[in-house]
Amino acid sequence: MTQRTTWRSVAAATGAGERSAAEAGVRLAYRRAGLREPERIRWARSPLEAARLLAAETRPTGPSVRTAVRDRPIAAARERLRTRLGPTGWSEHWRATGADLWETTAPLVDRIRAGIVEALATGPADEPRIRVLLLDAVLGQHEAAWLSAFDTGEDSEVAGLAQVARTAGWWWPYAELAVISERPTELHRDEAGRLDRGEGPALAYADGFALHAWRGLPVPGEFLDQLGSLTPARIRDEENAELRRVMLEHYGYDRYLSESGAKPVHRDETGVLWRIALSGDEDVAMVEVVNSTPEPDGTSRTYWLRVPPRTRTAREGVAWTFGLGAEGYAPLRQT
Repeated sequence: MTQRTTWRSVAAATGAGERSAAEAGVRLAYRRAGLREPERIRWARSPLEAARLLAAETRPTGPSVRTAVRDRPIAAARERLRTRLGPTGWSEHWRATGADLWETTAPLVDRIRAGIVEALATGPADEPRIRVLLLDAVLGQHEAAWLSAFDTGEDSEVAGLAQVARTAGWWWPYAELAVISERPTELHRDEAGRLDRGEGPALAYADGFALHAWRGLPVPGEFLDQLGSLTPARIRDEENAELRRVMLEHYGYDRYLSESGAKPVHRDETGVLWRIALSGDEDVAMVEVVNSTPEPDGTSRTYWLRVPPRTRTAREGVAWTFGLGAEGYAPLRQT
């Protein structure tokens, strides 16, 4: 397994880690930063529980030492590579190691932060305090994008960070106290790396902290519970345009067209253009096409192509899926 693959597995890991190894990694990170090890290390079942614990902590924690244990070592490792590889070489190295992993990890980090703020803030005036607390966190396994780009061996400045990342989730380093969160118990994503699950939380922790999402879109948990009993009328009545799109995707555009009594707006030799008018949202345009190559059982499979709302003809819609204009679409053979 390559280092790149290894760190992708770290970022997506679920389940309990090795607490003793994670605690040793925290202590190593403090020592590498020239700091005294924390007097106390406490565990939480989720980043939310960790934030709650810190907000209610009555014993002194001392100041945050995140800059010393996380920011400076990462900056030093990055600068060493930039010096050795040059600006262009560093950019190429980053693209080959952590860039695409960060593209999928950053939205997840943002969602976790937003979920914690929503759960803990009692009102808008309380949000800044929670956000400041979240800025003290080291991201544990979600530092994997950066760590995949560096040497993380025992002698490296990021060795402690890497050891925690391999065995735990987010953690909060203070002069007197470190709080470590367990990794999630569940993580469900689509092929694009977005949080995605239609039957339960897409991200869940042991204490019940959970995030629900459909193809990256945040949705309420109770909303997902009703997807199995959708009707065309219920879809039409949904006022939230984004949730209505989720309903349509789950229900199926073809099924919705069939059961809502929709009528085609245009047909030609390429297919049939359908349009769904949605209140408060742009129309949904679909082209129904039939595969001219029969299946092994002799049947012909029907496909539904989502096309821009402004589409006027079936040919124009099919041509758009190939990046062409209607006048330039003239296939020699349809498959």
